[in-house]
Amino acid sequence: MANTYTQIYIHAVFAVKYRQALIHEDYSERLYHYMVKVIKSEGQIPLQVNGMPDHVHLAIRLRPNASISGLMRVVKSNSSRWINEQKFLPHEFRWQRGFGAFSYGQSQVNRLIQYIRNQKAHHARKSFKKEYLRLLRAFEIEFEEEYLFDWIMER
Repeated sequence: MANTYTQIYIHAVFAVKYRQALIHEDYSERLYHYMVKVIKSEGQIPLQVNGMPDHVHLAIRLRPNASISGLMRVVKSNSSRWINEQKFLPHEFRWQRGFGAFSYGQSQVNRLIQYIRNQKAHHARKSFKKEYLRLLRAFEIEFEEEYLFDWIMER
């Protein structure tokens, strides 16, 4: 796109179906690298990918020709297919429906990347549910808690 200049930074978060802890350490790094390749194959710029056994965080510089929902659909469908093809689990792997997406300014990007890199330390103090609710509230996103995720582990 000639004469189009943008700087769009997105923090995307999505969970494993029923928030099950299925992203095991023995393959999590390979999964994150695979997601980086998928994001690049869509013409977008991955800045950081990391997560926990039950969810994933992505920091992405989004080009103006992309839709967030389209990119998340591709990342989630390709990564779940990859996990299933690798046979890491004795059953089918699936992501929870939906995702969270939060926009950041350029001056906030380094802090966002560090936050995503330090997920283990962060979650030693705070559950995913509390983290996700905090993000929604901090970004003033209206929501109904019963429709966020299937919180089977914390009901």
